[in-house]
Amino acid sequence: MNDYASVKEFLDAKADQYNRPSFIDRDPISIPHRFSQKQDIEIMGFWAAVLAWGQRPVILKKADQLVTLMDGSPYDFVLNHQESDLKRFLSFKHRTFNATDALYFLHFFRQYYQKNDSLEDAFLPAQLHANSLTKTALVTNTVEQGLIAFHDRFCGLTDFFPERTRKHIATPARNSLCKRLLMFLRWMVRRDDRGVDFGLWTRLQPNQLLIPIDVHVNRVARQLGLLTRTQTDWKATLELTENLRLFDANDPVRYDFALFGLGVEGEL
Repeated sequence: MNDYASVKEFLDAKADQYNRPSFIDRDPISIPHRFSQKQDIEIMGFWAAVLAWGQRPVILKKADQLVTLMDGSPYDFVLNHQESDLKRFLSFKHRTFNATDALYFLHFFRQYYQKNDSLEDAFLPAQLHANSLTKTALVTNTVEQGLIAFHDRFCGLTDFFPERTRKHIATPARNSLCKRLLMFLRWMVRRDDRGVDFGLWTRLQPNQLLIPIDVHVNRVARQLGLLTRTQTDWKATLELTENLRLFDANDPVRYDFALFGLGVEGEL
């Protein structure tokens, strides 16, 4: 790694620069920011994150289309839609995400929210539900095990799970980066006074979060010597996060703003 003090000072300044409300409008996080009810934020935050690959204007357009298809009220639509209301989703498509995937997402949301108040519980490993993890294990394993648990819950909710939809829900068990799900967790868990991330969830904590690595974060992190692993995979996620914890053990993922912003703006 390059000189610790200079890299930390540089990233602290850039995180401060980019972690501001002006960041919201051009980012997929703007979609859940349209709502105030927790469940609406969760549903559209999750969906916007899953669709977040490709050009950002296209991502925003497609997420906005989903909001319109759900009559502007995602949570109410999820719980109260009729079978005839689903026909409008048959033409929805974003890259490899199609109508089959959209219909299963709606089915999952309905089944889940009929029994649960918040999507947070779906991302908690069974051990945390049982309150049996040690403090050390909570920090190092909770998100990893939670993502594995979420994948299994999402894909195993019903007997008619469409196998093609599995590719949209990453899991560390396949050594995936899980970048979109980790971005969603950042939105839901991180809390500060900047107004970008929501900080709605409290059973997961900011110090447990792992960095979502996209092409921008990957490139800048390697230029700064924060990431050395050859493969860009789950182990790379762990390596980069551990290096960022050296800068801020309580909130390592706040540096996502710095690394992503530097990459998008081409400052390095």
